[in-house]
Amino acid sequence: MESLQEVISESMNELTRSVVTRAEQEKAIYTYKVDFAQVKSELQLLEKNEFSVMRAENERLQNELDKLRQKLREEITRTQANVRLELNLEKGRIRDETSAQEIKIKETDTRIESELAGLRTQMETIKLQIMQYFIGTLTGGGALFLAYLRMFR
Repeated sequence: MESLQEVISESMNELTRSVVTRAEQEKAIYTYKVDFAQVKSELQLLEKNEFSVMRAENERLQNELDKLRQKLREEITRTQANVRLELNLEKGRIRDETSAQEIKIKETDTRIESELAGLRTQMETIKLQIMQYFIGTLTGGGALFLAYLRMFR
């Protein structure tokens, strides 16, 4: 029995050496909890830092985007102003060209009217001369006819 007791006691001693006491277990759990809390707080701190860095980067990008939008608006405004200016200049050139063409047309109309008036005058003169020659020819023919009648009568 003693040997059995010895063996059991040795076995118990062996088992108790590898077994952790409740105090040690609670101390280990507490240590793990503290370590996990530290890791958690470090992760939260890193997350906050990354979030603030991302927020700063986002704000910087937003500011750059706003600047680019402003530049784009200015460029569009400048381009529209240039187009309006070009259109106004082109309208002015067309107006000048149109007025020059109208002046040329009026000069041509005046020249045509004066030529027509000159032709009418020449036609009236020629008509008058034809009438004079016709009357002269009729008078001469009538005189010859009367002379012919007188002669044979």
